[in-house]
Amino acid sequence: MTNVLNNPVWYALNSGNSHLGEGNDRVKYFNTDVSPFIALRESTPDSFGELYRMLPGPQISFFATPVQLDIPAPWKIITCVHGLQMVHNAIQVNDECAHAAVALATTHCTEMVALAKLTNPGPFNMRTIEFGYYQGIFIDGKLVAMAGQRMHAFNYVEVSAVCTHPDHTGKGYARQLLTNQINRILAASDTPYLHVKHDNKRAIDLYLSLGFSVRSDMYFYILKN
Repeated sequence: MTNVLNNPVWYALNSGNSHLGEGNDRVKYFNTDVSPFIALRESTPDSFGELYRMLPGPQISFFATPVQLDIPAPWKIITCVHGLQMVHNAIQVNDECAHAAVALATTHCTEMVALAKLTNPGPFNMRTIEFGYYQGIFIDGKLVAMAGQRMHAFNYVEVSAVCTHPDHTGKGYARQLLTNQINRILAASDTPYLHVKHDNKRAIDLYLSLGFSVRSDMYFYILKN
């Protein structure tokens, strides 16, 4: 099943997150209020063209691929972000319960979007919470750290939106939230994975210490139609 992770967005839209997207057996996309990710069964010019015509209107889209591609016109490439895909070793992480995390709800979405905009862990919209299992840490009533899940591709579940307010880094909040997510996913007999910018050494070191290892490169094309 590891080949699923070569195209995680596509397989998520065909399994655990199918209720959040649209498309057919060749091209799919998420509701833009949930996520800007698009996906193809095969990265061919014809499929890129079909998806371009299918989208309901102009938007900024994210396309994930383990190899660099020539994106065909009329798509416009805004940028390409070089990332790494990391997969967990499936060993439960020791939970020191150092920080209390609370389940986040739709009433927290404005704060969640604001924190994601400040820290830029990746695209985050008002309905991104629908991917599920978001937790946060509050200090003096203010959301200062959060993490949740995103692409649920069969038995692989992505840990996502791991972020901490710049005024509160170095306190172990991200480690606590990651530990919670990893153990929740393992308890459901699934395998955690995640994506990180290739040069984010601080985050990569944290993920390695929690049992993740690098599986492959992943390139995130930010596109405009």
